[in-house]
Amino acid sequence: MGWWQIGTDSLAGSRFVVSPLAETVAALKTLHTAAGTHPGERAWLAAHLPAYRERLAAEPLDALLVRAALGPTWNADFLTPTPPGDRERSFEEEVVAVRACEPADAVPQLEVAVGGPVPGPLRTAGDLPHRMAGVLEWVWRETVLPDWPRRRRVLEADVVARTARLARDGWAAALDELCPGRTRWLGDGRLQVNPRAYPPRRVDGGRLLFVPVTPKQGWVSWEGSERFALVYACSGALADTTGPVVPEALGALLGGARAGVLVRLQSPKSTSQLVALTGQGLGSVGRHLKVLLDAGLVRRDRAGRSVLYEWTEAGAVLVRAQRAGTGV
Repeated sequence: MGWWQIGTDSLAGSRFVVSPLAETVAALKTLHTAAGTHPGERAWLAAHLPAYRERLAAEPLDALLVRAALGPTWNADFLTPTPPGDRERSFEEEVVAVRACEPADAVPQLEVAVGGPVPGPLRTAGDLPHRMAGVLEWVWRETVLPDWPRRRRVLEADVVARTARLARDGWAAALDELCPGRTRWLGDGRLQVNPRAYPPRRVDGGRLLFVPVTPKQGWVSWEGSERFALVYACSGALADTTGPVVPEALGALLGGARAGVLVRLQSPKSTSQLVALTGQGLGSVGRHLKVLLDAGLVRRDRAGRSVLYEWTEAGAVLVRAQRAGTGV
């Protein structure tokens, strides 16, 4: 397995970072595999995959580059620069790091990603990082930017959920569930970052970053010994904003919007998470929660700086009875 030895200072100083570039790379990886993991992602693919394939068909060298850079077990380093982590940057600021990679380093990095020699046209193509930046700019502009406000809300809601879990249960629990099957706290300062037999790395004194993305993709990257990033997929409940079905009778009883809030509270969620999941405004969600609280259908608890809402026994009985009655 691949694991990092994390120093106490690095773990204490770690932070979550929203990265438009990481979201775009994850979108590129999803377009490349053409496989959606939930209804929302499959709908997104249906809307954008034809144009993406048309774009690559018009630029065969770009198609070769993408296939080489997205290797079976490793990404070319120039495709996934590590975010600075000091503040959130725009996509335009972040993609500069891709374009700034040394062209002479690109082919050796592609060889690592491919696990062997790269196609001849890529060896003589010139500035491959600049070309890859152009692909990423297209993916951002055509497939991510139109939906970026919603994606950003989902990413921020995921960070709220992770930090609440951290405050409630500690680092071991928070890291174990970050990327199920990939990440695991091994004890003695060791974090498993993937299941592959890569050499361990020391993260001691450097900045440790956790970067959520909405597609079901993930990878690790580092910048010398200064910054290390673990990119992970948002929890499924957040990433798939199609959400649970609201039973018709429950919608008639409470109103569709309020029922949509209630059915999502089987597990604790914050107001910002509910805003991201339902697409409703902050004020509307707050009013629905107050009514549900007054009716004894939900309760609230504090986890660190976050306030989380979940069903009371009465709320659980109501939702489950409605689901049972409709077969949902």
